[in-house]
Amino acid sequence: MGEVEVWSVYGEDGETGEWLCPVREGWGLGPRETMSPLLEERLCFTATRTGSYEAAAEVARKWGAEADDSTIHAHAQRTGAWAEALREERIERALEPATRGEVVAEASRHLPAGGFSLVIMMDGWMIRERGGEWGAKPPEKQADRVEWHEMKSAIIFRLEDRGCTESGRRFIVKKYYEAHRGDPFEFGRCLYAEALRRGLNQAEHVYVVADGAVWIWNLVEDRFSDATGLLDFYHASEHLWAIARDLHGGEEEKARRWVEPLLHRLKHGKETLVLRSLKDLLKLCDRLSAARSEAIRTGVEYFQSHRDHLHYQAVGAKGCPKGSGAMESTCSQFQDRFKRTGQFWSPPGEKHLLLLELARRNGDWDEIWEVAA
Repeated sequence: MGEVEVWSVYGEDGETGEWLCPVREGWGLGPRETMSPLLEERLCFTATRTGSYEAAAEVARKWGAEADDSTIHAHAQRTGAWAEALREERIERALEPATRGEVVAEASRHLPAGGFSLVIMMDGWMIRERGGEWGAKPPEKQADRVEWHEMKSAIIFRLEDRGCTESGRRFIVKKYYEAHRGDPFEFGRCLYAEALRRGLNQAEHVYVVADGAVWIWNLVEDRFSDATGLLDFYHASEHLWAIARDLHGGEEEKARRWVEPLLHRLKHGKETLVLRSLKDLLKLCDRLSAARSEAIRTGVEYFQSHRDHLHYQAVGAKGCPKGSGAMESTCSQFQDRFKRTGQFWSPPGEKHLLLLELARRNGDWDEIWEVAA
């Protein structure tokens, strides 16, 4: 199309006394703004779908927007702040007794007819941030340039929202996401609010599938105490293998012969027998070295603490997955955007882009721009 020159009226509004440009008003441009809301929205969306702000700028140039990475970053931060305000408003409405009923009623309007079961999976992944001495010189100086923090994350989906490939592999048609860097209590607030929006109160059954992280099960007790918990089977098998190797001093074949029958029983409804066998191991600990004895005791205590989360056959018969592979995949997806080589985040920078990412994934994208308008 080439360069376009626009001539427009600019003058004083006789009623309000304001100086206005009708074309700028029609485009949604505020004072001194040079980017329309539509272009801003498209650039921010591109930032969530590419691996970096530099890549977003490169893609944008292909569809005709000459915006550099710093410009896209600035607009992502601004709209991310709008997304943050919107999420906090949602959380307050969900947690406040006076408005919680409204949230539940809104969820009902978007739920399928008939009963359904809700599954919540949780895990954490590490994000790399700029430390307090970021950029300290000279390079060889020992300094706290980098800090690592856990990004607590979750997915929510209905069991009925799953499909099956020709080979028989299950996949989730629609899932919803939550993530928060920091305190488990705050993450619990965010996750509970999102679960209410997705049918927590209407679900006939609620399942929580996760690994053995203490913060996860404390959160479950706090926010989802009526849910059926299930320890991810892969993590359970890892801990059984660890006990087997400690018991047999690292002799792999003996460890295998001991652990495989227990794994079979655990998977097929004989978890009580497995717990009994593990408890009996404690009688042997006095014959072992202090290090091996302590390792076995720790392993047995792990399973005792999760004795209510081992009912794989019973829960699996109701359609609930025995593992949290979908959550592991989600963590990998988040890391693909936020943990690339050379990426070192500031807390506001990661938070605002993450909230845009969550809004896009959860179907809340358009609401951000309604708030902005």
